[in-house]
Amino acid sequence: MATAPSHPGTRPFAELLLDFLAYLELERGLSRNTLDAYRSDLMQYGAFLERERTGALDADHRRLTKFITTLASGGPDRPAVAPATIQRKVACLRSFYRHLRREDMLDHDPTAELRAPKRSQRLPQVLARHEVQALLAAPRGTEPGALRDRALLELMYACGLRASEAVGLDVSDVDVGTGVLRAHGKGSKERLVPIGRQAVAAVKTYLQRGRPRLVEAGNEESRLFVNRRGTGLTRQGLYKIVQRHARTAGLEGKMSPHTLRHTFATHLLAGGCDLRSLQEMLGHADIATTQIYTHLSAERLKESYFEAHPRATASS
Repeated sequence: MATAPSHPGTRPFAELLLDFLAYLELERGLSRNTLDAYRSDLMQYGAFLERERTGALDADHRRLTKFITTLASGGPDRPAVAPATIQRKVACLRSFYRHLRREDMLDHDPTAELRAPKRSQRLPQVLARHEVQALLAAPRGTEPGALRDRALLELMYACGLRASEAVGLDVSDVDVGTGVLRAHGKGSKERLVPIGRQAVAAVKTYLQRGRPRLVEAGNEESRLFVNRRGTGLTRQGLYKIVQRHARTAGLEGKMSPHTLRHTFATHLLAGGCDLRSLQEMLGHADIATTQIYTHLSAERLKESYFEAHPRATASS
């Protein structure tokens, strides 16, 4: 008869959390941003367990459900948590308890039947083609900053880059000769993405006439996109650049840096790109994540149909 695993119920939650985060970083290679999100979610769960006077190894399905219900309902001193955020927290808890089982600290998984509220099917914001053209034309002139901004926006739209991927690019990651870019995605995963001709031209111009005027001679900065001090552009700096040119293009309040990634995906699908190829270019681990763009593309087609067809909205 098999013996049940040891149950060190007195082991501090902080110790369990540190072990789990070390596993995520060292064995799964998750990014710093993802690790921070896991830490934040689990610290919130740990505070709940403390209020309940119980430990992570003693918590059952009922207790976990209470935690999720508390988040969803909010309270007098805290707002209700959005369904999408709760789904992320549930996924975090499942991963945490799977790790505890792998380490033989539990003989069951209390998250096995845990359910999160259904996520609303709100589709991401996508720009129309004329809006993309207006945005890409917004950085005007031949000043180094304008050449950088034009290359940055062109490359983000041409390759569907995340903000962190764009600012993380080194000069050596972009091959303007072959028109291929090497993106460093989540979990240190690399992928190759083709670059369109207009983006290649913008990057060439920036490398020839913009970046050398921003990076002083002798400065060995490797980042492709740099600020006016000649050091690597930050995500905050990228956000300000995108918002500034969005205002110029009349798109204020309508977009974020991630909007260009959504737009890239939707325009490729509308142009006939297959889902598997799109998954590779976006760097999605699961094709289910990519499938939202099929819904988005269908919505755009419906909008175009009802705007263009003379009898689509005509009354009988």
